[in-house]
Amino acid sequence: MRIAEVIGRVTLSRAHPSLKGSRFLIALPMPLEALVEGSVKRGEEVITYDNLGAGVGALIGLSEGREAANPFGKTKTPIDAYCACLIDKLYF
Repeated sequence: MRIAEVIGRVTLSRAHPSLKGSRFLIALPMPLEALVEGSVKRGEEVITYDNLGAGVGALIGLSEGREAANPFGKTKTPIDAYCACLIDKLYF
């Protein structure tokens, strides 16, 4: 899991039936120096499935790859990244 900052939302005209009731976010993964030292360095944008209600500017826990599809059980879902949690505060 990586920590990422939400920078926007994706608008879809149609979606796969298994993705009803959710939305997609644009998130920038944050390296350790961005979290600890406030660096402006970020990773590449990742389109992320969200059913928790994260907003622009929020920090989220980003699960990617096979783990991103685990919350759906045996239902085949076409996603590569999943917003697994909303982060209120980080302590180092």
